[in-house]
Amino acid sequence: MSRKAVTGSCLSLNKSDKEVPTWVGIDAWETAFVVNTEELKKLGMEPEEIKSYEDLLDPRLKGQIVMSNPNSSGTGFLTVSAILQLKGKDSEAGWDYLDQLHENIAQYVHSGSKPAKMAASGECAVGISFGYAGISQRDKGAPVEVIFPEEGSGWDLEANALMKKEEINPAAYTFLDWAISDEAMDLYRVNYPIVTVENTGTYEGYDSNPLDQLIDNDFSWAAENRENILNEWIEKYDSKSEAES
Repeated sequence: MSRKAVTGSCLSLNKSDKEVPTWVGIDAWETAFVVNTEELKKLGMEPEEIKSYEDLLDPRLKGQIVMSNPNSSGTGFLTVSAILQLKGKDSEAGWDYLDQLHENIAQYVHSGSKPAKMAASGECAVGISFGYAGISQRDKGAPVEVIFPEEGSGWDLEANALMKKEEINPAAYTFLDWAISDEAMDLYRVNYPIVTVENTGTYEGYDSNPLDQLIDNDFSWAAENRENILNEWIEKYDSKSEAES
C-alpha cells in the first residue's frame, strides 16, 4: 500500500499545487478476534480452535461473543462488509452466516475497541474487534490472544482531510503537509503497523506482513450498499445492541 494509492492525486496539500486530493489516507485497521484464554478454558476450548469466521459458530460460544454495532462503529461495519464480500456479494450466504453468528452474540456495542476490552476483562470469551485494540490489551497483561481470521480481515483507512469553507487558516495546510510526512508516518506506525507508505519487516503481534491479512476490499461496493446493509442489519440484529448513552 502506498500513499499514492490512497490519495488518488498528488501527495502534498500545499496551496500552490495544481491538484489537491480531497483526502489522504494515513493508516489502516483490520478485523481481529480477541480471545480470553481463561474464559475459553471454562468452555472447554483452546485458542487454537478459533482460526476462522466459521469457528465463531461453535455452539460452545453461545452468548460468549461481543461485536461492534456497524451502525455506530466503523470497525463493526468493516467486519460485516468483509463477511458479506467473502461469502459472495450477490448471494444470501453472508446474511445466513450473520444469522448464525447472531445466535452466539451476547451483545453488540457502540465502540470498535470495546469488544477487545470486554474480552480482556473476562466479560466475554471473544471480542470481535481490531488488531491494535487486542494487542494493546495483551501488552497490558490481559490473558488474551489476538487472532486474525484465516479467510482475511476486513479493513478500512483512517484519513486526513481539509474541511471545505470560505476561509482556511494557512496553518491547516502546514499541518496536513506534515501529517503525511515520513516523520508522521513513523508515529502512526507505533499504534498501527499498516500505514500508507511501503510496509517492510515484521510486526509484533503479526505472524507476517499485516498487508497479507487484508481482504481484497471492494470499497465502491461497500459505499454503494452501505445504507441497505445497515438497514437490514438493524432489522435483523439490533435487539442485542447495548443501550446508547
